[in-house]
Amino acid sequence: MSFAAHPVRRVAAAKDVRVSGAWPHTIPAVRQILTDGLEFNPGVTFLVGENGAGKSTLVEAIAIAFGMSPEGGSTGARLTTRASESSLAGDLQLTRGAGSARWGFFLRAETMHGYYTYLEQNPGARDDPRFHELSHGEGFLEVLRSRFDSPGLYCLDEPESALSFSSSLALVGVLNELGTGGAQVICATHSPIVCSLPGATILEVGDWGIREANWRELEIVQNWRAYLDTPERYLRHIL
Repeated sequence: MSFAAHPVRRVAAAKDVRVSGAWPHTIPAVRQILTDGLEFNPGVTFLVGENGAGKSTLVEAIAIAFGMSPEGGSTGARLTTRASESSLAGDLQLTRGAGSARWGFFLRAETMHGYYTYLEQNPGARDDPRFHELSHGEGFLEVLRSRFDSPGLYCLDEPESALSFSSSLALVGVLNELGTGGAQVICATHSPIVCSLPGATILEVGDWGIREANWRELEIVQNWRAYLDTPERYLRHIL
C-alpha cells in the first residue's frame, strides 16, 4: 500500500486538527475519519447512506482538498457563485500515491446549471454543445462522455439525480471504464443501480460511522426490493 499509485490513498485529519463538538465534526463518518483516518482503494469507491449521513460532505471535502472547485469542474477551474461548502476540507490531509495523476474532476448534480454557464463563458478547445439547450439528463450524459476520459481522481456527488434507469446503467459503464483504465472514483450515491458495479468498494455511511459493505446487504438495496415487491405496504402509511 505504501507504493500505491492511485491519486488518494488515505484521508485523515490534518496536522494539529482536533475533533470538535461543532458540525461537521459531529457527523459520525467525519469524526471517524478525523480520529482514525480512512484508506481508499484504487478503482471505484461508493459512499452510500441516508440523507444527512455525511457522504456528500465527505466527497465535497475530498474534492476541495485535492484542488477542485466546490461547485464542480476540473482541477484549476474557478467556478464560484455562492459559498455553501463546509470547512471540512481545511481539516483534512490527503495522502497521495507516488507518481499519481494530479488532475481531477468534481461532478455534483446540484450545481450543474452554474457549471454549464461557466463552460459557455470560458470556452476551451473542446467543441462543447450548448448545455443549457439540452435536457438535464442529456447535459449530464454529455459531460460524462466529454470529461470522463483521463486518468486522475473523479469525485461524484449523487450523479443519479439527473438520470433515468437506462442512463444510470450507462453511468455504471462509464465508471467501470474509468476504474479499469487507471482512474480513481469516489462517488456518493443513493442509487442501488449506480453502486452495483462489480468489484467496486462500497462504504456504508450512517450512525455507526463508515463500514465496508456488500451490495446485496445494503439498506437501500433491501428497501427498494421490498418496495417494488409490495409498494402498498409503504404507501398505506402515508396516503
